[in-house]
Amino acid sequence: MSQFIDYPDRELLVMDLANKLAGDLREALGHQDRASLVVPGGSTPGPIFDVLCAADIDWDRVDVMLSDERWVPETSERSNTKLLRERLLIERAAAARLVPLYLPCSEPEEGLAELSQSCRYVLPISVLLLGMGVDMHTASLFPDADRLNEALSLEAPILLPMRAKGANEPRVTLTAPVLNGAIKKHLVIFGDEKRKAFVAAKSLPATDAPVRAIMDDLMVHWAP
Repeated sequence: MSQFIDYPDRELLVMDLANKLAGDLREALGHQDRASLVVPGGSTPGPIFDVLCAADIDWDRVDVMLSDERWVPETSERSNTKLLRERLLIERAAAARLVPLYLPCSEPEEGLAELSQSCRYVLPISVLLLGMGVDMHTASLFPDADRLNEALSLEAPILLPMRAKGANEPRVTLTAPVLNGAIKKHLVIFGDEKRKAFVAAKSLPATDAPVRAIMDDLMVHWAP
């Protein structure tokens, strides 16, 4: 179901994973006009972005999109889009096209239709990178999220607004079938606590461990 790769340290993981993502993108571009790269926000992927942004890829043929976004403007320090612009969409990767997951509306429901239409053109996802929390959430699919069951359904729409106790603001997230349908899927986790959580998730329903919903043909990258 999933392949688990152990690394002796985080630096080696970052270099190897960035190279794997670049290779996956080159492979996708070898047989299609454009490729899509979906990535998480947060602190974990930043060092990976620092390496990947310099990769020798036809970035002008790559669509970059977040797996989920906090409903805050790009000027906010909590904006995942801000992270992308500062650490991924620079150097060679500056030529990539960003597919937004935020619009200047007061609530995510107001911009959902427009955002979903933009996402539709880059599916299925060519290359997916995700992270996971110790609560076994991935993207903004939190165990206590208000619309988790809808997001896990095989009939789920592309995007859903999501609110959860563990989130400080409303989110918008790609749903489980969209994430699980990616051609190449990678999950990056650090530390023993998250490793134990991932192992535990394998025997739990996705409603308790949402990461369970994206484990098909998943490559898991772990370092202490």
